[in-house]
Amino acid sequence: MQAFLVLAPVFVFLAVMLAVGFVIQKNSQKDRNKDFSKDYFIGGRSLSGFVLAMTLVATYSSVSSFVGGPGVAWQRGFGWVYFAMTQVLAVFLVMGVMGKKMAVIGRKIDAVTVIDVIRVRYQSNLLASVGAVLIVVFFCATMVAQFMGGANLFAAAVQGLLTQDGQSIGGAALQGLDHNYIAGMFLFALVVVVFTAVGGFKAVAVTDTICAAVMLLGMSVIAYAILSHGGGLSGVMAVINGQPHMLEPTAGGSLPVQIFLSQWLLTGVCTLGLPQSLVRNLSYKTSKDLHRAMLYGTVVVGAMMLGMHLLGVLSRGIIHTLPGATTDSVTPHLIVAYLPPLLAGMAIIGPLAASISTISSLLIAASSSIIKDVYQHSVERRGLEVDQKKIGRFSTIVTALIGLACILAAVKPPTVIVWVNLFAFGGLQTSFFWVFLLGFFWRKANLTGAFLSMVGGVILYCGFMAARISLGGFHHIVVGIGAGLALFVFGSLTGRPSDEKVLKLFFPEHYPEGTKIEIPTKV
Repeated sequence: MQAFLVLAPVFVFLAVMLAVGFVIQKNSQKDRNKDFSKDYFIGGRSLSGFVLAMTLVATYSSVSSFVGGPGVAWQRGFGWVYFAMTQVLAVFLVMGVMGKKMAVIGRKIDAVTVIDVIRVRYQSNLLASVGAVLIVVFFCATMVAQFMGGANLFAAAVQGLLTQDGQSIGGAALQGLDHNYIAGMFLFALVVVVFTAVGGFKAVAVTDTICAAVMLLGMSVIAYAILSHGGGLSGVMAVINGQPHMLEPTAGGSLPVQIFLSQWLLTGVCTLGLPQSLVRNLSYKTSKDLHRAMLYGTVVVGAMMLGMHLLGVLSRGIIHTLPGATTDSVTPHLIVAYLPPLLAGMAIIGPLAASISTISSLLIAASSSIIKDVYQHSVERRGLEVDQKKIGRFSTIVTALIGLACILAAVKPPTVIVWVNLFAFGGLQTSFFWVFLLGFFWRKANLTGAFLSMVGGVILYCGFMAARISLGGFHHIVVGIGAGLALFVFGSLTGRPSDEKVLKLFFPEHYPEGTKIEIPTKV
């Protein structure tokens, strides 16, 4: 009976996700035969403000926000809460800075992906292809982290049912959970891959909205567990006050100022370069929806980031030690050991929802990079007619194959989810931050600068990270972004200027009113 109460909410939630995918696939089938790519990858540009906000929030609030981040907060204290709050800027920046201009240009050139925009802005198939490859590579790294988080949660829940004393699910215990980990991996991973593959972007948008609500519910249940077992807020804080490093902004020196500055780039300002967020700007219906999404999204992200990381710190009031465990074990242990069965099941679907929403969004974007940006574009360049039914079949198959590859990679995962997530974030931002920001707002930006920035920045970012070379204690994102800017400016000042048609399209304010804007020839 106890096992049923814990796992029943999880199974119901997964069943709902599957049902949504199939229902939307059935309802959209007729429209997809007309223009499958637009419907499957950006929902036919039909998202309302609320759904747009929730899908961006759910995409950005990954399993790291529920498992990895709060676990590190449990270890380092309130300093990690300050560290995490830079993420509140994400929705406002992505939509406020890039939203309207990207949507206007996207509609003019009929863009379905961010790579479509890059191809037109820089008039280069090579740059577009490199960008598509980088998206797939870094998205897969992020998805592996999400699969890890979901599988660990499932394994922790099963282990909690099998142990009578509710002891720690530390590192040693987790080593014995290989079968549960793999079972959980394939259960929830196959569900998310299937509903994403069959339902496309509309299914992702609807399920993201559901997931955002479920995440808030899960956060509330976890807060109940901490406060009820810790003797209220005063009891919890009495324990934390006895550990001075938990109260210091620098966590006793483990979070130096350089890390804070790096974080403002990594999860704050440079989120402007995340393709999975930018593509949302191609999917909304009206400017009013964009403005509403900025408000709703910023409020919900703020509540979620503050809430989960603050709960990570407060959990120190009831979880004093986890011998042999990684920080990824904190949230699963908190749920399994301190909540009654039904509430534990409800709490588990919170971080599962975070994982599912991120994976589904990344799967769609990765699939579009292969199908729309490589395959369909090559068909159009040869002057052949695009078979929408064939594109539909290929999109479903490629989405499923990418998901399966990430599942297999996560069977033998790295150790700490949050660092895998941050590595992929940094790689994507190094690749695309300057390409989009300067490409949209600097007339002198050209192909030479964009190519040098994208390729050179990523090589230096990955190289410094692989060699573990640190510049003054800063995160490697500083190397990638700094080098990317220098290379972009150098290339743009020395390379061939952009075509005049491109400049008129992207910078109409620099031309007399009434100037005819021609859509640049497709390359």
